[in-house]
Amino acid sequence: MKLLFLCVGNTCRSQMAESIARYHDYEAYSGGTEPGNIVSENAILALIEGGYSSEGLIPKSIDLVYPGDYDLIISMGCGVSCPNVPIDEDWELEDPVGKDLEFFRNTRDEIMLRISKITHKASTDA
Repeated sequence: MKLLFLCVGNTCRSQMAESIARYHDYEAYSGGTEPGNIVSENAILALIEGGYSSEGLIPKSIDLVYPGDYDLIISMGCGVSCPNVPIDEDWELEDPVGKDLEFFRNTRDEIMLRISKITHKASTDA
């Protein structure tokens, strides 16, 4: 299953989701409507603490993706900031930019839970 995670800056939530989904053997990609320059240090720390890789994670524009290539497109909570992309799910996760490491850990854990729900649903639908 191919997953696409979208947010505004593509420096925190969607990057963590991409890494966690890849760990669980999904073909995953992330992008932002206004991508930042680097992945958040706290996002990287939260991933590493959780046993996930941060290798190859860089902010990317959603202009580089074709939505039809993905089985599931998930907004991390950017709402109207992604008006031209057909969103399948909006996770409505608060943007952790500027928050402490504990907030990033909580965001990571919520993303882990939601990806496990996708895995469970996929296995019961099969």
